[in-house]
Amino acid sequence: MNDNDNTRNQRMNHKIRTGLLAATIAACCAAPSAFAADAPAVVAEPGAPNGSMISSERLIVTYKDPTLRRDLKLAAVNAATRRAHAGQMAAATLGAATAAPTVTVMRQLGTGAELLRLSQRLSAQEMHAIVAEASADPSIASIQLDRVMTHTGLVGPQLVPNDPYYGTYQWHLKNTAGGANVEPARDMASGAGVVVAVLDTGITAHPDLDPNIITGYDFITDPFVSRRADGSRVAGGADLGDWAAADECGAGRPATNSSWHGTHVAGTIAELSNNGTGMAGIAPGAKVMPVRVLGRCGGYTSDIVDAITWASGGTVAGVPSLARPAEVINMSLGGSGSCDAATQTAIDGAVSRGTLVVVAAGNSNGDVANFSPASCNNVVSVGAARVTGARASYSNYGPLIDLSAPGGGGGVDGNNGYVWQSINTGAQSPGGASYGGMAGTSMASPHVAAVAALVQSVAPTPLTPAALEALLKQSVRAFPAAPDQPVGAGLLDASQAVTLALAPPGQEPATPLTNKLAVTGVSGASGTTRLYSIVVPSGARLLNLMTYGGTGDVSLYSSRDVTPTTSAAQWMSVRPGNNETIRIASPAAGTYYLLVSGETKYSGLSVTARID
Repeated sequence: MNDNDNTRNQRMNHKIRTGLLAATIAACCAAPSAFAADAPAVVAEPGAPNGSMISSERLIVTYKDPTLRRDLKLAAVNAATRRAHAGQMAAATLGAATAAPTVTVMRQLGTGAELLRLSQRLSAQEMHAIVAEASADPSIASIQLDRVMTHTGLVGPQLVPNDPYYGTYQWHLKNTAGGANVEPARDMASGAGVVVAVLDTGITAHPDLDPNIITGYDFITDPFVSRRADGSRVAGGADLGDWAAADECGAGRPATNSSWHGTHVAGTIAELSNNGTGMAGIAPGAKVMPVRVLGRCGGYTSDIVDAITWASGGTVAGVPSLARPAEVINMSLGGSGSCDAATQTAIDGAVSRGTLVVVAAGNSNGDVANFSPASCNNVVSVGAARVTGARASYSNYGPLIDLSAPGGGGGVDGNNGYVWQSINTGAQSPGGASYGGMAGTSMASPHVAAVAALVQSVAPTPLTPAALEALLKQSVRAFPAAPDQPVGAGLLDASQAVTLALAPPGQEPATPLTNKLAVTGVSGASGTTRLYSIVVPSGARLLNLMTYGGTGDVSLYSSRDVTPTTSAAQWMSVRPGNNETIRIASPAAGTYYLLVSGETKYSGLSVTARID
């Protein structure tokens, strides 16, 4: 490609950016002294919906016979384009008579699909008409628009580091109602030996993170998006900034500063810990591989598909294969529309190679089924929780969400409304290293990816993606109260996840109960058990262990300092139905375990412990 072609393509790509969410809200730009550790300035609130930019000139096509000659493949799509164009003309949706566009091949994706470019810019209506026509062609397995995804984080306060901030700000790693309970897990696992690929905006230099970064790659092939000189892919994964001038990402879109989103996400996963500096990550022994797929105005699905394939050990033309693929991929990104065929194929390939794919649910306060890639099969879809453990108001919801993790509720919760990690001070190009708060499902997803790394680092043998997903969901902590919308099996609990990974086969970790606070919405199948625990101090007069409400039939078994079974317990309650009570007068100090056993299928059960 010559310089004139490159300039023309950048200009064309600039013109077609329409409908993209301004997902990053302008970061504050006051002098560093404005960000005192005890009173950071809040500059953004979560809650704006996600959006996706529809490409007006790019298509992803998979053919039923990949060995078909390229000219025959193109003939099928060109014929569909002509039919769609004629239909639009007949319906008078086009103005003056124009020639039908033609298609050319841009490249083959790592999944085997082909990325095509139309010879002219078309409206979204025309593009959908082409897809509809081509879908009926017997040689085409699938065809879709090359949609653009955006990150699912919202920029919040920023700090200038001058002392460790863990104790004051990182509620999300502690045993708060909505925290991930990371502290006990760090005594058992560090994530050592595990690689987590972060598909995001790339990475900036940060002394509290650099030792845990390994060489990644920049997969963005559009110079307008990447801010590089051409469309080549390059090693490194450096974040060059995703700032945009007013109207660059669509008419009426305001100017935005760079988000440094990938640096923040990477910090949640593997920021250094116990080094007396700044903040801490969840898996400080893990390595983060930055894979840049998002830049100015977002990133194309076609680039994300190739990045998923490559990061998991697949082959992508023109990019050196990885000697050490990622065991976990985190994608804190998304866009509107259900999961597409190209993305699903890439995810299935990654999972088949042994890589767990963790995805942010999205920030539109809508059903996750209408967003991609969070609605894809074979992913761990993560919703966002506030410090209270309640669903964050912006978090997508629905039965496709697997579990929730700390995302922050915004300024309504003060400093605890944000997830705090590494960040950069630059408004456009990279500046200095700092720490900042963000909120969003983007922040929830890397909590889960990092805990997955902890689990894999201590598992006797590496878990398959399916087994790892099952463990993450099995080890969740119950929501403090029933959420207003379904957001998964419960709240991420790092300690319980690692404990379960280390437990002998058949032994499960206990969910801790809070005195006089019921765990609601408990359900299970006939023959299954759930284990709970509560620590009773010396001097207690009475301990009541109870279940009530819902439907079905359960029995209770309890012991002090040892795990009870249905055949060996110190106390039990086996009445018909769900209303069961174990009363222990003058209980000795210790840890009391409560085993809830399903005699039949049950749901809507409440479990509580009361110490008087």
